[in-house]
Parts: sequence; C-alpha cells; structure tokens
Amino acid sequence: MNLGIRDKKALVTGSTKGIGFAAALGLAQEGARVWINGRTAQAVKSACGHIREQLPNAKVEGINADLGSAAGCNAVIDQLPAVDILVNNLGIFEPKPFEEIPDEDWLRFFEVNVLSGVRLSRHYLPGMRGRDWGRILFIASESAVQIPEEMIHYGMTKTAQVSVARGLAETTKGTGVTVNSVLPGPTRSEGVETFVQQIADQQGMTFDEMEQEFFANIRPSSLIQRFATTEEVANMIVYLSSQRASATNGAAVRVDGGVVKAAL
Repeated sequence: MNLGIRDKKALVTGSTKGIGFAAALGLAQEGARVWINGRTAQAVKSACGHIREQLPNAKVEGINADLGSAAGCNAVIDQLPAVDILVNNLGIFEPKPFEEIPDEDWLRFFEVNVLSGVRLSRHYLPGMRGRDWGRILFIASESAVQIPEEMIHYGMTKTAQVSVARGLAETTKGTGVTVNSVLPGPTRSEGVETFVQQIADQQGMTFDEMEQEFFANIRPSSLIQRFATTEEVANMIVYLSSQRASATNGAAVRVDGGVVKAAL
C-alpha cells in the first residue's frame, strides 16, 4: 500500500531509540525524509547509521538538541524551519510515590513531555495550514486514561498531551492538516526493558517471568498479556502520518493491547 508520504519532511523527537526510533524507521521505509532527534550527537549519529544499515537508500538526517527547554526547541527550528510531519514522541517517566514528587519534578515532566510538543507545534502548524497538508502526532500513553498511582506526574502529562492534540485539531477545520494522539500501552522499549529487567534481577526472576507477573498483577486488563513491540506501535504512528489517514483528525488512538477497559 502506498501511504502517500514519499519525500515528505518528517521530524520525530526523541527518536534515537524505542518507539521514536521505530517510528522514524517506519517513515523512512515509506520514503519520507526523516530527521532523527536526540540529546547527543553520538546518539543521533548512531540512530541514523542503524537506519541506513537497514535502508541503504533512506533519506535520514539528524539534529541533536535537548527539547526539554525553549532553547533546544529553537535550535531544532533553526535547523529545520518547516516539516510536513511532526511526531512529538519525546517523553520521560519515573515511578515515584506521590508524596515524594517535588515541584521541580512536576515542572520538569511538564516541560519535557508537554511543552516540547507545544513549542514545536506552535511553530510548524502555521506552515502546514499554509500548504494545506500536514500531520502532527502526540505520542501519549494509556496512562492518559488510567493514571498510574506509581507515577501520577507522568500520567498528568499524558492527559495534557491528548488535550493539546484535540484542541489543535479544532484549529485545522476544513484543511488538509490533521492532529491526533497515539496512546501506546505497555511497550518493550529499551527504557521499559531495562526497568523491568532490574526488578526481575532484584527478585531473582527472568524477564519472561517478570513479564508474566506484570500482566497478572499490574496490568491484568491487558488482552494481549504481553508487552507490545515498538514496531507495533510505530505501525500506527506511520499510518496516522500518511495520506491514507486523512479522515482521522482529533482522535486519541489506542495501541494499548486492550489495557483500557472501554468500548470507546
């Protein structure tokens, strides 16, 4: 299937690994011109190299900048003034009891997870409207719907992303621009894998045993009863970035393995 995004300019934030990298790879496979983003030049160079290894003809470049600040966002904008596809994937998480989360953590999570996407969307959206075509995606989480008690500050930012995406979609009425959010469920990204493996090691368990324990006791509502792969999540991101998804706007699309027990 031709997704209609060949040579479209795509920026994927926080894309040196995990879901972001898988999304960048998927977009490159469809012929898009992809910009990888990460905090360090080495990480960005490595990610670009991995994509070129798999796709020798890929059109991929990199921009290293910390998007957890206005200066970092401006640095990206200076190097890449216009894009057709913006995937706001950058995000951080950290389990911590509510009583132990200081103001600084609330502000840091909001600035990294929410304001990075707000700042970039604020710049790129007018150009998309002017060209009458564009895609903006916010990679949120099922935690936007089911706030995890072990990291309330993270859940708060994911709900905020969904709200921003829906509000921005309202401003695209009658245009060829769409704004949507994607809600992955538990996904076996590098960060999650490392976190789960550490817990498994502490309890003298294998990763597979810990995975079974996780879905039996922490996410028992999951219908697939396993971690999704980053590629499975990226498939939805790539589709929503495409011409084929032109009638999907203002949506919060779940790729959560059925964790959220809701019909809608």
